[in-house]
Amino acid sequence: MKIVAVSDIHGSYLQVEKTLQKENPNILIIAGDITTKGNEIEFENAITSFQKFCKIIFAVCGNMDFPSSEKILEKLNCSINSNGKIVDYIGFFGVSASPHSFLKTPYEISENEILNRIKTGYKKIQNTKIKILISHTPPFNTKVDKIFNGQNVGSKSVRQFLENNSVDICICGHIHEASGKDKINKTEIVNCGIAKKNYVVIEIKNESEFKIILNDI
Repeated sequence: MKIVAVSDIHGSYLQVEKTLQKENPNILIIAGDITTKGNEIEFENAITSFQKFCKIIFAVCGNMDFPSSEKILEKLNCSINSNGKIVDYIGFFGVSASPHSFLKTPYEISENEILNRIKTGYKKIQNTKIKILISHTPPFNTKVDKIFNGQNVGSKSVRQFLENNSVDICICGHIHEASGKDKINKTEIVNCGIAKKNYVVIEIKNESEFKIILNDI
């Protein structure tokens, strides 16, 4: 199975379409910030345009998407926020938004709420062979949650969950300058970066073997 993952699209819809045409994945994962304070019409048009190139999409909203966009993902059967979905032996679950910050962006929630949403989705997929968490915000204190000044600004709840549960892959974004990979216990973490510059390909060969490739555009 071939999965393409992107994050922080911020309006670069044509670039995502080009990536999908090039890679022809079975599944597209979007780790949030599809728009930059875009309205529901823009948000829905973006998702439906991606569905022309990939029928299965699992997505969460980012802190720069409005919370009202959750209902668009639900309508289009793409929402993985506080939810879990299974394809073959792979379980996908996720959480939207970011922790509260001084920036006061449109979609920020408490660390407790982040953890509750992750747990709710995990219950639906916990018996699958491969488990993939889609979180807009990276786990705290990793290589992939550092901002320009070196400060770690990820989610402590995401990290806590990964430390205490069996998860194979964590796909995230949010911190544009921190694209790359890291690991917590057995969990492979990948920050997709921004969609106009980076995307991720995950090749799942069998129930115990997969490969993660971070690509530059």
